[in-house]
Amino acid sequence: MTMLRRFCSYYRYYKGLFALDMAAALVSSLLSLLSPAIVRYILSTALPSHLFLHAMWLLVAIIVIYMIQAGATYVRIKWGHYLGVWMESRMRSELFSHLQCLSFSYFDRTKTGSIMSRITNDLFNIAEVAHHCPEDFLISIATIIGAYAFMFSFSWELAAISVIPLPVMLLYGIVFNHRLKERNRAIRRTIAEVNVEAENSIQGIREVKSYSQEKLQESRFDETNRRLKKSREKMYGTMAQYQSGISFMRDFYYFMTIAGGIILIALSRVEVYDLVTFLLYVSVVLPPIDRLINFTEQFTQGMASFERFTEILDIRPQIEDRPDAVPLSVTEGRIDFNDVSFSYESADESVVINHLDLHIPGGAKAALVGESGAGKSTIVSLLGRFYECDGGSITVDGTDIDSVTQKSLHESIGFVQQNVFLFDATIRENLRYGKADADDEEMWQALRNANLASFVASLPDGLDTEVGERGTRLSGGQKQRLSIARIFLKNPRILVFDEATSSLDTESEKQIQEALDRLSKGRTSIVIAHRLSTIQDSDIIFVIDKGSVRERGTHQELLEKHGLYYRLYSLKD
Repeated sequence: MTMLRRFCSYYRYYKGLFALDMAAALVSSLLSLLSPAIVRYILSTALPSHLFLHAMWLLVAIIVIYMIQAGATYVRIKWGHYLGVWMESRMRSELFSHLQCLSFSYFDRTKTGSIMSRITNDLFNIAEVAHHCPEDFLISIATIIGAYAFMFSFSWELAAISVIPLPVMLLYGIVFNHRLKERNRAIRRTIAEVNVEAENSIQGIREVKSYSQEKLQESRFDETNRRLKKSREKMYGTMAQYQSGISFMRDFYYFMTIAGGIILIALSRVEVYDLVTFLLYVSVVLPPIDRLINFTEQFTQGMASFERFTEILDIRPQIEDRPDAVPLSVTEGRIDFNDVSFSYESADESVVINHLDLHIPGGAKAALVGESGAGKSTIVSLLGRFYECDGGSITVDGTDIDSVTQKSLHESIGFVQQNVFLFDATIRENLRYGKADADDEEMWQALRNANLASFVASLPDGLDTEVGERGTRLSGGQKQRLSIARIFLKNPRILVFDEATSSLDTESEKQIQEALDRLSKGRTSIVIAHRLSTIQDSDIIFVIDKGSVRERGTHQELLEKHGLYYRLYSLKD
């Protein structure tokens, strides 16, 4: 009930629209009950009394009822769907805003596909429930109760006979509808497997051919394809049982009404016009039965989707601003890691950073070097407070980063990473992530500083050039320089370069290195690099090993120690 109350609470934002939808549904269902009653009156009273003009006006009234029903149906379908869409949109915005607040650790352990499924499929199911379930339930109950109220008032004996098949129809429909849904889910899962097999084979066609494994791929695909065929066969078998069974029960419903009516007419308990009226009411009652059958499955599925939706909303960010958090004010840019320890949430929970002490003077260029997995990237992630330290403290100009707002901390740090992420948008739109209100002159200046202005100027659309998904229309060096231009616009006091020049050709590396040197002037910068030749001019180099500082000093000082740095330098350069 708690989950249902929470779901219903979203209706409070659209009370008027919900009331309009329910009113239209109620009007439509109640009006559908009047036509058979009017027909009965015409047959039982107007015609035997030769009130032909009166009968004609009653027929006109039936047409008016149909027109009002059509109007109510229009309102119900249009504004009812609007209600579902608006609730879905509100929930999607709420979910997306909440996702923006969650910590990196949540995204580390949650697959992107799972999140996208909740944003799209689950919320669509919720929207369908928000619109259809209250409406279908109201229409079904009002119509069935109203119809049988009329029917029992006309002939309780015939009504009692006609009601016998209804519970069986309802139970049968619910059971088989559930089975059909399960079959369809199995088909969707198998289709996904077919797509994965086909995608893997097509994307890896060079490997398949180079290893002469075409037959292996064909056999794997055939096995998945066979499962899909079997799934479809089972689904259509269940569908045949359902359709044939429900069709028989519909016919049996009519039969029970007709047979009961004939017997009661023979016994002079009802009139022929009563039987005609009851047959009209049977046609009124059958659609609500279908609605109730669908209602149970749709409601269950919608509530399951809503539960998955609320699961995310109930996750609290692991890192939140303190109530008394203040904006960070960077003056010198001095960075201090004081006895910092940290471990990721994993099965082994191994310590990544172990009692780390690291001190970078303001305005200095510091480098972090070490083997892969030593903890270098984790150190700068902790500086950005993307993860929370298990112990110790990190300060900027003596201010603990735990005591400042995350927004101000992130605004003070610029990250240039190896794997640049560009949004599927224009160059202009990507640059504005650095400064939302940047004008064209500021953008061109940032591009010049990043050694990219001449390239962008040569493009037909200039700043309005689309970069493609993840920047696929740009080379690696161009993407990197665009990210640097974005940092120029952001203008942070602290810079972090995480493998920013790795995997690039010599010319691109030279241009990027020039841009990075230009960007670093007057700022505190931290450089993570495997190519030790690129950090020889650093003011201080920290050699990280198993989450701790093993050595520190300038390039020359570390070489003279003949320690770990010397070994790394000898191996990699």
